[in-house]
Formats: sequence, structure tokens, C-alpha cells
Amino acid sequence: MTKTKVLISGASVAGPALAYLLHRDGYDVTVVERAPEIRDSGYAVDFRGAAFDVLEDMGLLAEVRALDTKMRGTTLVDEKGVETGRLPAEAFAGELEVPKRDLTRILHRITAGDVEYVFDDSISAMSRHESGVTVEFERGATREFGLVFGADGVFSKVRELAFGPHKDAVRHLGMSGVGFSTANHLGLDHAGMLQHLDDTAIYVFSADPADRLTVSLSFATASPALDRRGRQEQEDAVRAAFAGHGWEAPRLLEAMSRADDFYFSSSCQVHLDRWSTGRIALVGDAGYCAAPTSGMGTSQALIGAWTLARALASAGGDHTAAFGAYEAELRPYVAENQAHGRQAAATFGGAADLADSPTP
Repeated sequence: MTKTKVLISGASVAGPALAYLLHRDGYDVTVVERAPEIRDSGYAVDFRGAAFDVLEDMGLLAEVRALDTKMRGTTLVDEKGVETGRLPAEAFAGELEVPKRDLTRILHRITAGDVEYVFDDSISAMSRHESGVTVEFERGATREFGLVFGADGVFSKVRELAFGPHKDAVRHLGMSGVGFSTANHLGLDHAGMLQHLDDTAIYVFSADPADRLTVSLSFATASPALDRRGRQEQEDAVRAAFAGHGWEAPRLLEAMSRADDFYFSSSCQVHLDRWSTGRIALVGDAGYCAAPTSGMGTSQALIGAWTLARALASAGGDHTAAFGAYEAELRPYVAENQAHGRQAAATFGGAADLADSPTP
């Protein structure tokens, strides 16, 4: 029996997880990723609730648990760096927290022998027909697939091509930020520090390796336009937002320019009336991002991939029935996470009401 060929765009979390699950169910899977290799950047990620069931089903729970950052909590400080309170580890780390780079490496490792990975390429066009999807690539040759899945993030190329422009789906929550690592000059030991002043926030923490400090500098923005700009313009915006700040701000701004793991992103949500069209479906942030402030991005990506794969298996490969079941089961969970994301963003000066939030 000929295996159904499927294409997944995106090799972060949702994409490789879906690739593993679909290959296990007998699909012939290809993953295309714009980056030249597996991405090695990003903050620590945390797991909550049913995400543990997914990790257990994939045989990864013990391995992922062994990577726990073992954070002990976060100290709140004022504009001068004087302690004003403390937050428990669960406030940021969930039930389990691991470095994102380690999770993506694991997901790639368990799929690399069975799944075709195409790096340094991206989908440029798609043509749907009754029996499949014709996909054109920026670099590679045109190919035919039975199903196509967009797992390519907030600014998903699959979603843009199949569902419409980003402005119709992406909602900005009024915050953007940069992440990077530097020397642990604060001597933090599996602990963090948070300074929140008006519309800016500095969050620093250290886990493993002990000599490195992970830094997040967040600030209010009117749109996520900076996400698609160059690093210099992004750095300039961060410096402008933190100009005149005391405590560790000047030193961290200097370290930002030297960082080789610089990462910029905005707190956005993705809202769509449907997550599939024909033989094309979305999973993870591409279809229903809840924003980093929700603390549910990784869990939602894993649960979304798992729910989609189970729906396809239950429907015996009938993609129309499967996509409907996938969406019906997952939407309430996503709605709850998105409400959390808006509420958390509002505490840092972001938007709690999407009606007041500009689109890109």
C-alpha cells in the first residue's frame, strides 16, 4: 500500500512532534525548514498538564525530565535593584522547565532517521487539487503531497499562502522583547530576578551552565513590525526603550550587542475562524498562538500535534473528518490559553482586549 506523502513546514517543536507521530502511523513525512539547521536559540520552555501525556506517548518523558532546569524562584526588584518580593519557581517554569535547544535537538534526533528534513528552504507557492497539493519551493524542485501542515510559527508561510495575509490573523498584545545570554556576573544559581517598571521589564536567570545568564528585555510596542526587521534596528529599539534605566540595564544593553544567540520576538496571538482548508492544516503557533505570556506555547504545540495525529488515525486517513475533529477537540483548550496570554500581557502593560490591539 502506498504511503500518503505529507509535508510539514517548520522544524521547531510542533513540526518535528507531528512528524514523529505521523511517521509512526505510516505516513511518508518531509519537513522543510527555512533555517540552515536546527535552531539553537530561544528561552527555556515549560510543560503543563496534558503535555506530559504526549511526552510519555512519544517515549520522551524520562529524558526530558532529566533536563529540568531546577529553578528555585525569582526575586522581584525595584528600579535600584532592591528586593521587593519573590515569586515561586512555578510562576515561570510551570511543572517542568527545560532549555528549548535541548528539546528541539531531541525531537530532531528521534525523527532524523525516518523523516526527510530539507533545511535552508521554504514553500513559495501551493496549488490545491482533488488528490493533493502541488508545492513549489524557493530552492528545491516542485513536489506533490497528499497533505500539507503549517507548523511554521506566528508568521507562517503556509497560513499566508492558504488562508490570507498576516494582518487578518495576527493580533499584537502590545509587547516585544529580546533574549540572549551573557556571563553570569550576578552569580545567580538556578534563580531569576525580575524588574518591572511601567512598560518595560528585565528578567534574568541562570540554570545550566552555571556561568551563563539568560536575559529577557521586554518593552511596549504598537505592533510586531520589528520581528521582521534586521538585528540592528531591533537593537536600536531596545536601547531606546531602556534609555536612562538604572540597575543592570546599561550592562545588559552592552552584552546584547555582543551576543551570538540574539533572539527577538513580539507577544502575539493568532486567531482564525478555521485551522484547515482542503488538504492543508495548521498546528501550533501557526494556527493558534497563545503568546509567550501564556506560558503554554510548547505544551500547546505538543498537544496540538498529538490531537491532530490522533484525529487522522481515528478517521482512517479521511482528512476532512480528521481536521474537523481536531479543531472541535482543541479549540476550548486554545481559547483558555489565549485568555491567559492576554491577561498576563496586561500585567506588563500589554493588551488584555484584542479590540484595542493593532494588527501588523
